[in-house]
Order: sequence, then structure tokens, then C-alpha cells
Amino acid sequence: MRYRELTDLVDDVLGPVQGRLMMDELVLDALGNRTGAQALAGGAEPRAVWHALCDALDVPEAQRWGSDTHRQAPPRRAGR
Repeated sequence: MRYRELTDLVDDVLGPVQGRLMMDELVLDALGNRTGAQALAGGAEPRAVWHALCDALDVPEAQRWGSDTHRQAPPRRAGR
């Protein structure tokens, strides 16, 4: 997953305002007690940030990939 794909999913699944707020404000244990934005700035993979955000917000698996039915769901990395 690329950064652009992450931002597209954030906007599509969470909404452009709410999603960006969650990326900037929600501190996630799974990301070392950092926000998604901080984790990305620190070199975290966008897919790890997306999964951590979805897990924290209890986004159902079926809704995590947005409205584009052709979008490929990035799998979790092994061991996570």
C-alpha cells in the first residue's frame, strides 16, 4: 500500500474531515502510542497504519476497503 492509497481509503471509509482528524489526533497503541500521522512520519508502513486505525475504530473488515469494488485489500504483514 502506498501513502496515496492510504489517504484515499481514509477519505472514503472515514470521511475526509473525520478521517484526517483521526490520523492526526487518535493515539494508537499498535503504533507505539503515536498517531497515524506520527507513525508515517517515523517510517511506518501505510498498511500498518491503516490496519491499526481500522482496528482501533472497529471498522468491519467488509468496510475497510471503501466503495471501490476493484480495490485490492492490502493484507496484514505476517505476525501482526
